[in-house]
Amino acid sequence: MRTRPDTTDSAGAGRNEPVDRTSPARAAALDAVTSRKVADWWTTEVSDIEPGVIRFRGYPVQDLIRRASFVETIWTMVRGSMPSPAQAALLEKALVAAVDHGPQAPSIAAARMAATCGVGLHGAMSTGVGLLGDVHGGAGQQCVELLQRLVAASGGGEGADGGASPAVVSLQKAVAAEVAAHRERRAYIPGFGHRFHPRDPRRDPLLEFVQEAVDAGVVAGRHLAAAQELEAQLSVGRERPVPMNIDGATAVIYAELGFTAELARGLFILSRSVGVLAHSWEESQSGRRIKGPMPPPLLPTYTGHAERAWAAGTAETTDTP
Repeated sequence: MRTRPDTTDSAGAGRNEPVDRTSPARAAALDAVTSRKVADWWTTEVSDIEPGVIRFRGYPVQDLIRRASFVETIWTMVRGSMPSPAQAALLEKALVAAVDHGPQAPSIAAARMAATCGVGLHGAMSTGVGLLGDVHGGAGQQCVELLQRLVAASGGGEGADGGASPAVVSLQKAVAAEVAAHRERRAYIPGFGHRFHPRDPRRDPLLEFVQEAVDAGVVAGRHLAAAQELEAQLSVGRERPVPMNIDGATAVIYAELGFTAELARGLFILSRSVGVLAHSWEESQSGRRIKGPMPPPLLPTYTGHAERAWAAGTAETTDTP
């Protein structure tokens, strides 16, 4: 091991000589790490990259460029195998439907505000996408989880051991139990009703395509049946029905196609990113700077103290913890 040179006799001797201070523990760690261990640090089945070679899930990128659509590539990257044309077509409908809902959606409004703050397109997009959490953007995942529970409870899903679960109750009873449980804890059922649309215009065409896929044998239709039963029971005794919204309709598609609940949210975010991009770019071209959530003439409602003087050395003691 090299040590610091003796500089007592010559002030400049060895000043640039490198010094190895590797401790025994660090030396042992370095000796234990092989090139194979370094290469295995980011083990992946998704992409295979070598000089002059790019393969996604084993498919050469040049083949995908020549033959695959973007939706087919998304499926292949996430699932690891090619979809059938009918599967890809159904997935595409869900992705198209959720692209945008205008600045009324918090994610879009936030992205547009960020764009006026000069953070660049990447900053505006990340701001918008960052708002897609459990409340805004998570209903699709939650609805997939609900539909999967209903299908499993009525004997149409898999048990804990991976085998087919026995039919415990009818679908009608399983749905009734879920509706009752949600109402008891005053929780809304994700994927149904809409704060803006009396009937979400995206519902009907999406469910029509799902039904066509069921009729063609592309998907089984069990999650569709569960969603339709939920919709029917939620509307019983109400003057206004509670139809499925975009989250519910796309949840049916993702569940029927075999995507996990968490991937359903990821696919929604992927879809909505297109709208975030379009709005971010449009707002960045407007020339306006630092746009807030309300036009300047409007002021937030203030509910605090009236104007009061600051008296040095005094303190209010009425507000005790």
